[in-house]
Amino acid sequence: MAKLAFKDLNFIEERDKIKVIFLSFFSFQIGKAELNKISDFTIGNNFINFKNINEKSARNKFNLLLESGFKGLKSRITGKKAIYVHKNSGIPLIGNSAFGIIDRDTNIIEVKPITGCNLNCIYCSVDQDKRCAEFVVEEEYLVEELRKVIEYKECGNIEVHIASQGEPFFYVYLNDLARDISNITSVKVISIDTNGTLLTKKKVDELVKSGLTRFNLSINSLDAKKSKYISGTGYNVKHIKEIAEYISNKCDLLIAPVLLPGINEEDIEEIIRFYKSLKGSKLIGIQNFLEYRFGKNPVRQLSMDEFYDKLRKLEDKYKIKLIVNKCDFNVIKTKPLPKPFKKKSIIKARIICDGRFRNEKIAAADNRAVSVPNCYSSGNVKLKITRDKHNIFFGKII
Repeated sequence: MAKLAFKDLNFIEERDKIKVIFLSFFSFQIGKAELNKISDFTIGNNFINFKNINEKSARNKFNLLLESGFKGLKSRITGKKAIYVHKNSGIPLIGNSAFGIIDRDTNIIEVKPITGCNLNCIYCSVDQDKRCAEFVVEEEYLVEELRKVIEYKECGNIEVHIASQGEPFFYVYLNDLARDISNITSVKVISIDTNGTLLTKKKVDELVKSGLTRFNLSINSLDAKKSKYISGTGYNVKHIKEIAEYISNKCDLLIAPVLLPGINEEDIEEIIRFYKSLKGSKLIGIQNFLEYRFGKNPVRQLSMDEFYDKLRKLEDKYKIKLIVNKCDFNVIKTKPLPKPFKKKSIIKARIICDGRFRNEKIAAADNRAVSVPNCYSSGNVKLKITRDKHNIFFGKII
């Protein structure tokens, strides 16, 4: 008998298939008939037993089924196709805004381990209805490539900001990610964006112990009815307030509401009052709603002059600093990552996987990912680069 046990996989028996759960929030299926071709089998929570076959042979054959199964990977968060980005996937971690690593030429480096969200906010810059695929990144691969970026930048005061096009607390290895990042000597701050709905006191404690130094908590209303409307789903205001209070006594807390003209302006004032009531380490950073081509745009974007005028009035009313800048977050310019190609460059690349949008592909070239909209090609292609800002690349087939 061969017993194959797995760290990241769990098995659930269905009628004629086995559902394989990957990293808790992703899944695919393997037909029982395919498994029986290997040998008679039984399953447990995280293992599968094959009778009348040695372990090496069973593992080799089962790995082929896994490889095929991963092509049908789906997100259990959104129900959409999912792509696992790992060392051997051939997908570079620099070049795409949805996953991987983003350097904007400062000491703050963004890491994006996962996409997908449990909320459906009316203002979201990442409209899930317009996205057709989700991504999840191997933790070891992400940290390995992050180390290379940090070493290149030669800065001893790095902040690593864990973000996502969605909610990063769906990432199973978040504690490991924070711990491994904290072991990089030049990293002084580790921050994370979250809507707070998945947070517990235990999760806060674990992340702080792992090295996280600041939670950026998105709160757009403390009114039960209004918060439900803005979030597009159920939203427990009491829980959010309790977790905010708990965080502020454990590490730094940034409360980050988005001002939506005509929707939550009065709510912003209640959030300010709640912020002032907190006793621990805290900061508030009100954001101006910005319109995005592929986002949700329920209201008109205020000009920055209009936005700052509102903040100044609130500062006077509540005797509090609301206009923050780079100095408040110790942001400094640093050595930018080199760009292997620039806008209008003609390059050779290889189509490697689907992108987040319909008919979009991701190509790989010179350790960079290049998004290719309206692409129906496969294999080796020739591209003209149409965007190169901050090493986020777009191209078109020529």
